[in-house]
Amino acid sequence: MSIVLKDRQWHRLAVLGLDGLPLDLARKLGDTLPNIARIAAEADTVDAEIPELSPVNWTSMFTGKGPEEHGVFGFARFDPDTYRSSPASFEAVACPTIFDRLGEAGRVSRVINLPNTYPARPIRGMLVAGFVAEDLARAVHPPFLLPKLKEAGYLIEPETANASADPAGLLLGLRESLKTRRKALDMLWPDHGWDLFIFVLTETDRLFHFLYTAVTDSMHPLHRECMDFLHDWDEAVGDFLERYDALPEPKRLMVHADHGFTELKTEVCLNTWLVSNGLLSLDFPPEGEWDSSKISPQARAFALDPGRIYLHRRSRFSRGCLRDADADRMIPELKAALEGLTHAGERVMERVFTADELYSGTLRDRAPDLVCLARPGYDLKAKFGRDSVFGFHGRTGTHTARGAIWYDSHGSKPRRMREIGQEILKHFNLDP
Repeated sequence: MSIVLKDRQWHRLAVLGLDGLPLDLARKLGDTLPNIARIAAEADTVDAEIPELSPVNWTSMFTGKGPEEHGVFGFARFDPDTYRSSPASFEAVACPTIFDRLGEAGRVSRVINLPNTYPARPIRGMLVAGFVAEDLARAVHPPFLLPKLKEAGYLIEPETANASADPAGLLLGLRESLKTRRKALDMLWPDHGWDLFIFVLTETDRLFHFLYTAVTDSMHPLHRECMDFLHDWDEAVGDFLERYDALPEPKRLMVHADHGFTELKTEVCLNTWLVSNGLLSLDFPPEGEWDSSKISPQARAFALDPGRIYLHRRSRFSRGCLRDADADRMIPELKAALEGLTHAGERVMERVFTADELYSGTLRDRAPDLVCLARPGYDLKAKFGRDSVFGFHGRTGTHTARGAIWYDSHGSKPRRMREIGQEILKHFNLDP
């Protein structure tokens, strides 16, 4: 038994996820928040996978693979027969996770609030799934955790539908979710019966989407309220760090975000742009901005959030109108047009990638034809039924592909998110 315990201690790794936290902002917050200051002082940055949103990047982290192997290319899954979209989920993950690999090696993982792990799968350990989780009963493994979490009032995700109109309600919900994250940490951490522990705080992402300028502008009328919340958040960071500090050596700590953040210049609706350029048409008005089911057989291209462009190929989609040869000929022209898109005299795109430039794995055939990477401040959207290409819809902050905070007590320097998962596997002497 003592040999097993020693081996477990040797491999113990604690990972703190801070959704959407850029290093530059972490350093500014560190002037008044001591726990994030401790991390930011020695931190580096890591790049997001493209596109730079949470389901793609957290999935890349917890598989050690890119979208062309794990199968999550964006926020929405699209059915090529019915044309209906639904949120990405754990069910779409098509390759083994780091938890699967560790479990096969006899290692135990405990995971709290990791995005895109819903519905929860059995793992060797414990899992409380994160965004987008709809039902707590399906978000938990093993099932005996469910009544404990219910008793603690565990909140999967605060309500954000009315966040721009009710910032006080948003902050109240964020405080409540933060409290219940810490209660879950109290349940899963103390016995130290784990090798890998992942604890993710997603509250910063929600805060920055709707109140980024309130955080960064000290004269904003909501600045004090935002900083009060961030003091609570910093205490939660400190709680995790104190628990890590109390672990016996040897041990290892990683802290990272899944993408960066910056102030929003404008949202950019690519489907509206495609309509205005005669490339997208709908048979009927959409029933909501996510309603992709009305795409017409005459449409030559459509977009899915955030910046994925699909040519409407006969070989791929039930209503497709383009032969593959015709679609392939469209790609250079469409890429050039998107890269030439401007707003207020400024280029919107940093670069538009072809599928061949980004993907080479086993699921390459599911990839979009083009993937747009916007310049900082431009938030790409693929809504259906919007009248204007550019505009504001209640948000003040947006993701960036670069600048996400990264810290490793062992000094590794991954270039992008999938390499964090690979580094975790290497830590446990598993081939990534």
